[in-house]
Amino acid sequence: MKKSLMVVCGTGIATSTIATGKIKAYLEKEGLLDNVKFLQSKISDEVGAIRNGDYDIVVSTTIVPNDIKEKVINGVPLLTGVGTQSVFDHIKNAL
Repeated sequence: MKKSLMVVCGTGIATSTIATGKIKAYLEKEGLLDNVKFLQSKISDEVGAIRNGDYDIVVSTTIVPNDIKEKVINGVPLLTGVGTQSVFDHIKNAL
């Protein structure tokens, strides 16, 4: 069964698209791309769903409320290039 992976940013357009592309490339290289259903949105639209546990994995390139931080992988390293492997490791472990 595919895992749902939600990538969120401030608007659901720019940085989440970049992060999604990098995650897809990594998972394809690892042979895991077919295990994931990708979703993309803005954080303000997804806070309730994240609280409810509607997604198996959540990666964010923006600030998230404190009460959901433990459910979200910080995706900023995918934008900066510093610590990228750690993000990929978290995602792979969640699969």
